[in-house]
Amino acid sequence: MVKHSWRSTAVAIAVVASTVLAGSPAGAGTAAVQPVAVPSVSGPLPGTAPGDPKSPDLADTYPFFATPDDLAARGYIEQEFLISGRADGWDTSGVRVATGVPYTTRIVVRRPARAARFNGTALVEWQNVTAGYDLDALWNADTVTRAGYAWIGVSAQRVGVDQLRGWSPARYGSLDVTGAGAYLGDELSYDIFAQAARALTATRKPLGGLKARTLLAIGASQSAARMTVYYDRVLPQVEPVFDGYGFIVGSAPVRRGPEPVFQVLSETDVRSPVRPPDTDRFRRWEVAGAAHSGHAGQVYRQPIQERDLGAAPVYDCAQPPFSRVPLHHVVAASYAHLDRWVRRGTPPPAAEPLVVNADGTKQRDELGLARGGIRLSQVAAPIALNSGDNSGESFCRLFGTHVPFDQAVLDELYRSHAAYVGRVVHADLRNVRAGYLLPADAARNLRDAVTAPVP
Repeated sequence: MVKHSWRSTAVAIAVVASTVLAGSPAGAGTAAVQPVAVPSVSGPLPGTAPGDPKSPDLADTYPFFATPDDLAARGYIEQEFLISGRADGWDTSGVRVATGVPYTTRIVVRRPARAARFNGTALVEWQNVTAGYDLDALWNADTVTRAGYAWIGVSAQRVGVDQLRGWSPARYGSLDVTGAGAYLGDELSYDIFAQAARALTATRKPLGGLKARTLLAIGASQSAARMTVYYDRVLPQVEPVFDGYGFIVGSAPVRRGPEPVFQVLSETDVRSPVRPPDTDRFRRWEVAGAAHSGHAGQVYRQPIQERDLGAAPVYDCAQPPFSRVPLHHVVAASYAHLDRWVRRGTPPPAAEPLVVNADGTKQRDELGLARGGIRLSQVAAPIALNSGDNSGESFCRLFGTHVPFDQAVLDELYRSHAAYVGRVVHADLRNVRAGYLLPADAARNLRDAVTAPVP
């Protein structure tokens, strides 16, 4: 892990805070920061997809939600490990409610096969369990592999672990993050997440011997909310493990600690004109037209859901769902900025916020597109209405909307296909220069624009 001056500063701040706050909920009974234990690591577990999760033979099973991406072609491998140890428990107000509770859970690792491909940064994702099972919401093969990151998914919460135990008893039957049922509110999850990260640098076994110099904690939506509690209320009392934090399509801390915090929100997630200010340790970006859960994620997950759950869900939304504004392009840029922020102290650029009315609705132009925010070429050179709004059953409100423009609108917007492509290039170059888009993603947008159905 990178050795920064702020790391010793973080420990010093935590020590002072725990002494000053003694007697208050966030610091009760502590005189110094609590070290984060190193768990034992076993694995990698045998078995690859496709397989039989119900087989009693472990080697015939495979990791739940194993990626269908061709990692070998990208110079990557996927492995799964069990980590075991004793975790402290914390409630959501930051009070320690348990110490030394035994646990066992799993981590999934997707990493470069060779050290030469590794950029030294590990993205440690808190698996999202909103759907009732572990979801690697922030995994994107292009983002991770072209930059050389290692990605680690941590199963920290009861709902996800319980589903795993039922899905494959042979593979996951030993998992428990509740202290044998004593702690059902995910009190152990904060320490488990931190211990999983400690295992990466203390043993290097999960990374196959690769040396991680930087650990970035990332979480989306529900997971971002759990990480917010960790950063605001638990982290001041414990040893810092992560170098920086990425809070995606979810809440972010109000405390300003020494570790940089980056928040990236879709249009769906912005519901108030009141925002926290950017600081030298906090950045917030808002992406026009993007949805909390958009098209790219749905396309990636559908075959996995069919394989591991028997079917992919079908939704009846009020508007055609799944915005096609690629939020993951902005998230990829945010990782690169967060990495530099940690390593060099260079803060990311600020970004214009969305224009939000006093009642929380977004101001929109004559095409229905949100005003303000980071405007990717899918919004700056539109061929469809992409928004973050929708309604209907289940998760429809998170999917946004995608309605292609009819020919009359396209004819009014673009005098030729070349004119359309030119606007896409202009918008993407502007975003690349501003730091909101990586060149590789701009190139992908150009390829899409060349084949787009614009006469």
